[in-house]
Amino acid sequence: MMDHVRDLASVREATERLLAAVSVLDNAAVAAPSRLPGWSRGHVLAHLARNADALVNVLEDRPMYADAATRDADIERDAPRSPADQLADLRNTADRFLHSAAAAPADWTRVITMRNGVTDVAARVPFRRWIEIELHHVDLGLDRELEDLSEEFTGREIDFLAERFAGNPTVRPLALSTPDGRSWRTGRTDGAPLPVTGPAPDLMGWLAGRRDGSALKSPDAPLPLLPPL
Repeated sequence: MMDHVRDLASVREATERLLAAVSVLDNAAVAAPSRLPGWSRGHVLAHLARNADALVNVLEDRPMYADAATRDADIERDAPRSPADQLADLRNTADRFLHSAAAAPADWTRVITMRNGVTDVAARVPFRRWIEIELHHVDLGLDRELEDLSEEFTGREIDFLAERFAGNPTVRPLALSTPDGRSWRTGRTDGAPLPVTGPAPDLMGWLAGRRDGSALKSPDAPLPLLPPL
């Protein structure tokens, strides 16, 4: 069961960590490359602010973005801003998201529509925001690694990603596991699954496109190339 109230508390905590890390950045640090190909840290910060606005749209039953081109243009427009402007936008949009998510009673079981027609239940929107903050904080390449993320978050994100790839005809059947005994199935449902084993942060990083999988064990065949998220 999704606990949106508990997830909102986690969003608040993750947001405060992010704001503290960003508050010490200077112009050169914001303009420096992030860990995401082609994006500066300013791109990552702009994306996080615009994502908060987009999730407010979702919670208030509006389209997440006007269209893909507008989304991309907004990030490019906002990426070169000063550290002070980045921080203020990040804080203000985070506050708007939390206010929108917590301000009024809502049907958290209702179906909402994300980008590209993807649907979900409203109760998972806070967790989706938590994902954005945690992974993109790591993408900034500052003070946080995948190993620093909580065991709860890491396990739930693997659940989320395994669900996302489940049934995808372009992903071969996979049997994922960690040394502590947790396991997941994903990919196509036909044929014998390829066993893939490794620490949870590395497994999450591979599924999320943040690591190449070199720390994972796949004795029967090379790791497949996963489609972009």
